[in-house]
Amino acid sequence: MLRLRASIDNIDAALIHLLAERFKCTQQVGELKARQGLPPADPAREESQIARLRDLADTAGLDPTFAEKFLGFVIAEVIHHHEAIAKS
Repeated sequence: MLRLRASIDNIDAALIHLLAERFKCTQQVGELKARQGLPPADPAREESQIARLRDLADTAGLDPTFAEKFLGFVIAEVIHHHEAIAKS
């Protein structure tokens, strides 16, 4: 069990690092959107991302509904950051 828990801890750390990298990229996107006068949200992009990740989740044996909820949370946070960038 200790080995499995150590694996879980490593995976959790990797997830955090990947999310940090993702948010660095989305920060740059938010800055570009603000400079170009684009809205913080892009519903068409969000829809295509959700569909793509639902398919990836299904292929990986992960519940697509869970993946959609997780991505929805991440997208909402990104939009919140983009709104803050646009106001600054």
